[in-house]
Amino acid sequence: MKVPLLVFNENGIYCEAADVYLDPWRPVDKAIITHGHADHTRWGHKKYITHITNVPIIKHRLGDINVSGKTFGETFIINNVKFSLHPAGHILGSSQVRVEHNGEVWVFTGDYKIEDDGISVPFEPVRCHTFITECTFGLPAFKWIPQEEVFLDINSWWASNKGEGKTSVLFGYSLGKAQRLLKYLDTSIGSIYTHGAIENMTNVLRPLVKFPKTTLITRETSKEDIKGNIVLAPPSAHGSTWIRKMVPYETASASGWMAFRGARRRRAIDKGFVLSDHCDWQGLLKAVEATGARKIISTHGYTDIFSRYLRELGYDARTEQTQYEGELSEMETKKESEDAS
Repeated sequence: MKVPLLVFNENGIYCEAADVYLDPWRPVDKAIITHGHADHTRWGHKKYITHITNVPIIKHRLGDINVSGKTFGETFIINNVKFSLHPAGHILGSSQVRVEHNGEVWVFTGDYKIEDDGISVPFEPVRCHTFITECTFGLPAFKWIPQEEVFLDINSWWASNKGEGKTSVLFGYSLGKAQRLLKYLDTSIGSIYTHGAIENMTNVLRPLVKFPKTTLITRETSKEDIKGNIVLAPPSAHGSTWIRKMVPYETASASGWMAFRGARRRRAIDKGFVLSDHCDWQGLLKAVEATGARKIISTHGYTDIFSRYLRELGYDARTEQTQYEGELSEMETKKESEDAS
């Protein structure tokens, strides 16, 4: 029986022909990494291969590792298997992995979105026979509005809070979401203050993107300094002693999960902005169609529902269990949070 080009085992997604893993969750000898979020980039591999933009990101998160960077579209061959990385549009440095061997082509997306956020290189459909896709938001209920409208709402919220003498505390993951928010905040309203985890990661990315000026909140920062301005903080900062310095404040979270009203209540957030670095339902379907693939494997999210719908459309669709968590895991690591507080 022919062994599939990529298989799922206890370590991750494995290409036996090349003896290499894609985004493995246990330590392996050689790993191709799609992007820097914690569920896709684990510590302990002997050799990392990733996009050149992602190299400083994963070095910041993992420390002194053996890593090499590739450009988009650059072919590299391992044991006669052809690999190349292609834009995923998820966050800075994110990529899809194209794998070709004996005339068969598979594509692994990692995480991705098809909306151009103006920061990461936009998603590029890659033709293939088998497409491995996330479906974090694989329900018809998820339908994103254009980010321009979301940022108008965010800046209006900030201006309104300032008019009431309140500080605006906006929560977003330290890698990806925070930089997307930062890029489009209206600095004519006031100044942007940051939690250490976000400041540290943003400084890694400043050579790549022109971001507005930010001010790190330290022990010396006073309430009067912050008052009326906006603070970018990771979700883990909510409810911490760190946030007491912001009083009086209003809180908001920018996440795809804010499409569910209950999510905002559970997190005790005053305001929710629906902004995701993943595809909505229609985005997933458009991406699948653009690949030309007939075999679709869903790895994390609403996998059963999405795969069932694809089968109704005539695709050979199935699910696989992984340790990827989508937007649930894109927060700073515990160590980063402690180091930055």
